[in-house]
This record gives sequence, C-alpha cells and structure tokens, in this order.
Amino acid sequence: MLLSVLWWLSSPVFLLVVCAGPKEEKPEEDVTVEVQHRPFICHRKSKFGDLLLLHHEGYFQNGTMFHSSRVHGNKQPGWLTLGIKEAIVGWDRGLRDMCAGEKRKLLIPPALAYGKEGKGKIPPNSTLTFLMELLEIRNGPQSIESFQEMDLNDDWRLSRKEVKEYLQKEFELNGQPPNDTLQEQILDNIFKKEDRNKDGFLSSREFTYKRDEL
Repeated sequence: MLLSVLWWLSSPVFLLVVCAGPKEEKPEEDVTVEVQHRPFICHRKSKFGDLLLLHHEGYFQNGTMFHSSRVHGNKQPGWLTLGIKEAIVGWDRGLRDMCAGEKRKLLIPPALAYGKEGKGKIPPNSTLTFLMELLEIRNGPQSIESFQEMDLNDDWRLSRKEVKEYLQKEFELNGQPPNDTLQEQILDNIFKKEDRNKDGFLSSREFTYKRDEL
C-alpha cells in the first residue's frame, strides 16, 4: 500500500494535478420556482410526506405541451406523495411550502427531470417547464401526523398492536369487512420493510420517509 502511495505521489499524473490546482466544480442546477398565484389565506403548507392533489401541464423549452392532466388520461387531478421520488426529483423540490389553491411554474433542469436517458416522448437532456396547481393537502400514509395518530401511548414508537388498531379503523372507515388475515399480512409487510433494527417496534425515524438525498 505504501509503495502504491509513493508511486502515485511521484507520478506525472499527480504532479500535473498539483501544478494545475484544484478543479473548479460546476454548481448543481436547481429548480427555478415562480409563484403565479397564492391564496390570501393559507392554513397549511406542503411538506415532505404529505399527499398532494395536483393538476399539471408539462412543456418543452420551445413551448410545446407534452402532457396535461386536464386534457390527457382521465382528465382528473392526480395524487402525489411529496418527497419520495414518486414522480421526478424536480417536483419534490419545487412543490415544498405550497398552499392549497396555489399555482406555480417550475423550470426543471435535466438532472432533476429525466436526465441523459429521457423517457417516452421526453428526449434526453431535456429542460422542462411545469405549470402546477395544488388543489388539496392531506396527511401522507407515513407522515409524522399519521405516526402520532397511531402512537396511542405517546412513547414515540409503534407496536404491532398500535398499527393493527389503526388498520382496523381504516378498514371500518372505508366500509371494508373485517379481514384479520389480510391485516396480519399487511402488518408483516410493514414491519419487514420498515423495522430496520428488528426490535419489533417502528420508531418515528423508521416510520417516516427518508429524504436526505433530495
């Protein structure tokens, strides 16, 4: 190992790097956000983990529309869980701190959209513009609010019993018949996926979404 280090230090490549000095890194491009309309009264702002009901229109740089939720598909707004890369990273970054009823224009560079590969009708290295309208904000399935609702004894961790009681209530609210077998399968899947330290409980950190990479 020492010989390898000494060889590297004495090599022309190392000397060239030292003489040239540190390479100046190009700063990463981010989303450009333009607020086009914001309601006078805002009771709640969007955050990671929230469920957002959105209408959107997507445009290429030449102004050509490639998709509209009002024109294509079922012409209905769609739900998005913010912060888990359900769509593109540019949306996760550009839709934070948004009010219900707010409209935004997002200019998203390729690295935060569909990158060098592109996708479907989106060519590689495309900078995209989206017109977004947020219609409604709800607690996400793994938001801190949902965690606190499940945490019946306020010990900041969830037992199987607490999660099962929550599932039973959700089944009742949605008019579904009791199904203990299905609920146990859901429980097994939740704890298998989220209980990272395998202690039989879900901490608030394990339960809520991880978003450090955004």
